[in-house]
Amino acid sequence: MPNDQIFAGIDIGSCAVRIVVGQRLPVGDKESVHILGAAETVSEGVSRGTVISIEDAVSTVSSCLERVERMTGVPVSSAMIAIPGTHVSSLVSKGVVAVARPDGEIREDDVVRAIEAAQNIATPVNFEIIHVIPKTFTVDSQPGVKDPVGMTGIRLEVDAQIVQGLSAHIKNLTKCVYRTGVNIDDLVLGILAAAEVVVTPRQKELGVAVVNIGGSTTSIVVFEQGDIMHLATLPIGADHITSDIAIGLRTSIDIAEKVKLNYGRAVSKDLTKREEINLKEMGADSDEMVSLKYVANIIQSRAEEILEKVDGELKKIDRSGMLPAGIVITGGGAKVAGLTDLAKQKLRLPVSLGYPIGVTSITDKVTDLGYTTAIGLMQWAMREAEETPARRKGEWSKSKPVEKVTEHLKKWFGAMVH
Repeated sequence: MPNDQIFAGIDIGSCAVRIVVGQRLPVGDKESVHILGAAETVSEGVSRGTVISIEDAVSTVSSCLERVERMTGVPVSSAMIAIPGTHVSSLVSKGVVAVARPDGEIREDDVVRAIEAAQNIATPVNFEIIHVIPKTFTVDSQPGVKDPVGMTGIRLEVDAQIVQGLSAHIKNLTKCVYRTGVNIDDLVLGILAAAEVVVTPRQKELGVAVVNIGGSTTSIVVFEQGDIMHLATLPIGADHITSDIAIGLRTSIDIAEKVKLNYGRAVSKDLTKREEINLKEMGADSDEMVSLKYVANIIQSRAEEILEKVDGELKKIDRSGMLPAGIVITGGGAKVAGLTDLAKQKLRLPVSLGYPIGVTSITDKVTDLGYTTAIGLMQWAMREAEETPARRKGEWSKSKPVEKVTEHLKKWFGAMVH
């Protein structure tokens, strides 16, 4: 199998490192994303999305790479890497240029110059741009233009979403990957990678929020009219639920995690005090009966706190209870039973679990919510390698050369015309 047909995504999280390897498969006259292998290892050297030990992080990633390479029989030479949202900020910037041609016809080069102009912002010290996402264009006094190429005007403006991250954290993360011998195709904000595979363009057009509940953080992205409307990362995640259970039951973190995943529920009202489990079955040293309703009360309290913070982010943009396509919850922390029911109640919106769309697999990892970001990264890598652009609306990292951007624009606009 040619190695250039293999794509990989690496998600280095606080709880686990997950790697997904896949390829394109023809299905009729279309192509499908097929996962060849997926692996995870317990994360070491990473805390709250930040590398705190280079050596431990390199060892963890290397171990995960060995597992996935044994599974697929193919070496991973390059991969897309997820950037956690912990130290990421987002803002909207405007780029304005004069149309170059004397007859006023807007060409791809004009669009590229406008996007470059949008990047000329006062970046905070020690921050660097990760993504530049064009939202809409304005030709002279006509706003809301999606495709300005071929139109006539004197002045071209673009409103672009600038996503920037802390340089030190990005360099430490990339150093870990390079030291494993893997080349980095590109860096992608983790929540955007997850959204890549769990929501449809139609949902993004109507208005939808993707909530990725990780181990130590919860990331949110809100889409409306196909554009990113809001990005946020909350310093609270599924590990906080596990810690609460460990404290409440006076047991170990490992046992608390097993209780959460095997017997935990996010809604306690349907349980009775008579329903119990024996912690010895979970690995405790002696018999100890615990009420499932008590466990559910612990989980519900912390889950409500997370959901209230999510609703607080929606209130900032006046979308609390007002997203037609609702909320899509994904990530390893979304595995708790009953979470969608609680979320519907607290957020007053339709809520569903975010499983990858249009992905096939020889493993059951495609149905594991913890792998969503890694699968999204793999699919992102596939889009980057295509002749058409990586994003439906054009999305580029600052590091990408202008020539590549121009080529993407030509293919993108050509596809839209046809």
